Amino acid sequence: MSIYKPKRSPYYHFDIQERGHRFHGSTGCKTRREAEAYQAIEREKAKAQVKAMQRARTSLLIDEVAARLWDERAKHDAAAEATSTNLARLVEYFGKTKSLTDIDHSAARKMVAWRRGHHIKGRPDAPLISPATVNRSVIEVLQRLFTFAKAEGATFEHEPKWGELMLDEPEERVRELQDDEAAAIEAAIRDDYAPFFDFVRASGLRQNECITLRWSEVNFGTRQIVRLGKGGRRVTFPITDSIREILFPLQGQHPDFVFTYISAYNALGRVRGQRYPLSISGTKSAWRRIRARSGVQDFRFHDFRHDFGTKLLRDTGNLKLVQKAMNHSKITSTLRYAHVMDEDVANAIEAIAKSRNKSRTTARKVI
Repeated sequence: MSIYKPKRSPYYHFDIQERGHRFHGSTGCKTRREAEAYQAIEREKAKAQVKAMQRARTSLLIDEVAARLWDERAKHDAAAEATSTNLARLVEYFGKTKSLTDIDHSAARKMVAWRRGHHIKGRPDAPLISPATVNRSVIEVLQRLFTFAKAEGATFEHEPKWGELMLDEPEERVRELQDDEAAAIEAAIRDDYAPFFDFVRASGLRQNECITLRWSEVNFGTRQIVRLGKGGRRVTFPITDSIREILFPLQGQHPDFVFTYISAYNALGRVRGQRYPLSISGTKSAWRRIRARSGVQDFRFHDFRHDFGTKLLRDTGNLKLVQKAMNHSKITSTLRYAHVMDEDVANAIEAIAKSRNKSRTTARKVI
């Protein structure tokens, strides 16, 4: 361990050797006393990092932990493209050489503040991203990195307090598509995108579950779609007659993916007139154009799922059935659609009141 001042630097530098690992850099201090105090702090950090590395028996640099997480688990996510983007965002923010042992609650709070200042991409009014997006895109992703490292054997003395970091999310609204709005959207959809949007409305599956649907997950014989959904849960969806009418004609358009589009340009390695699998970013761009052409206001892509759940509950009155159809792990998620049963509740209350009034009238006549 040493403190020294390079000839071309106004600052003292430190050089620490800890159990075969070297830690060195600038202290940012111009006096030796301040530099020694800084080095003492770095020495404690080095001890903690080496201790965690020895327990994990592997590197805890955020870039390398993210790479291992991706190779072993994340690339199999239902929304792997989004996971890759979120991991890359964290690595870029902290820097490839940042160790997870150096990311404490204070560092995580600064990350959250940084992410909250971002705007939604591709929107003309460019509003700030929602608290839910902050939670899903950075906080939960960073927590997943820590969880993965701990599963490898690492321990963290100053792990962020995840519950305190999570932002409050407003109760998710449920938006139902009206008949005239549905007609306007349908008229604005490009022909090659029409099967995809028909399937989204008819299935109620999540956006990523629809975009990445593969033929290997579609079985016309058993009349089932079986794949991994949100949270790695197994999703089984029936191929009804209407779903079959959408999917069956698409066979042969692509060997792996069900939904494709026809490239309009010779760019980015694509040939005009040929079909390519849909992507999350491409589908989002297409949806923005469709919504603008249709003139439908205040309707997000995810609202197709809400529209499906609302209509299914209204037609069946069966919350457990809707829960299963929408692959909700908890019935509380399905209860957001319970408002559609308000009319039934009102009718039942009115029926009870009328029954009581009838009984009272009959009793008076007898007296």
